[in-house]
Amino acid sequence: MVQTGIAVSQSLTPTNADIVLSAQGLNKRFGGITATNNVTLNLKKGARHALIGPNGAGKTTLINLLTGVLEPSEGRIVLEGQDVTSMPPHQRVQRGMVRTFQINQLFDTLTPLETLALVVSQHRGLGGKWWQALGANQAVVERCEALLEQFHLTQVMHQKTNVLAYGKRRLLEIAIALACEPRVLLLDEPVAGVPAGEREELLQTVAALPADVSVLLIEHDMDLVFSFANFMTVLVNGTVLTEGAPDKIANDQQVKAVYLGHVDGQGAEAAHG
Repeated sequence: MVQTGIAVSQSLTPTNADIVLSAQGLNKRFGGITATNNVTLNLKKGARHALIGPNGAGKTTLINLLTGVLEPSEGRIVLEGQDVTSMPPHQRVQRGMVRTFQINQLFDTLTPLETLALVVSQHRGLGGKWWQALGANQAVVERCEALLEQFHLTQVMHQKTNVLAYGKRRLLEIAIALACEPRVLLLDEPVAGVPAGEREELLQTVAALPADVSVLLIEHDMDLVFSFANFMTVLVNGTVLTEGAPDKIANDQQVKAVYLGHVDGQGAEAAHG
């Protein structure tokens, strides 16, 4: 695992070469409801950083702010030293920040091969020529083949997406994100809804993501969180409760009480195991 060394000190400047994504004092209000409250979070280059918290903690709102789906009421977002607070989502993707979604966002009538060919071709500026590029552009073909193998999709690459097992659909979604060659990858509950028999393959694939891609993982599954992350931020009621290395989080009494729901001395250790 890559050592994160993530810190959230107010003295840490977002232009620090080690920080690829910085959220500073983010507030988001919907009428009288404050969804995120002065959230500061710094993602270090190569990080494996988990964002956890109970339902309604504000995790999805925070990700929507980071990716440009929502605009903050206050605060700013810096991506690789550039303020992107008002930048639309597609421009953030172009600058290397890509997300997956809690619910599949796939083309049901395309196969995995066709889907990846479309994404790779678009990313490389080939636009509407992706059908031609699929057979004529060797670089596109090689990139698609590599992604299909990396995400265990080779055997199903000619099947329509809507008939794939759910675990394969989740793998395809992450493959699409990687096809955009991100430097920052936001994984939104990648194992949500995946049956137990399909989870191990997905967990192993997530663990094997490229080390040079900085990952922010939003997840309820504690097995995945503690096996994947080496830095964790706990969000509760839109506010950062605490953060630190997994061992610190596993033994934090506040986390046991408000997130894991244990106050009997077992707490996060049980989830960790």
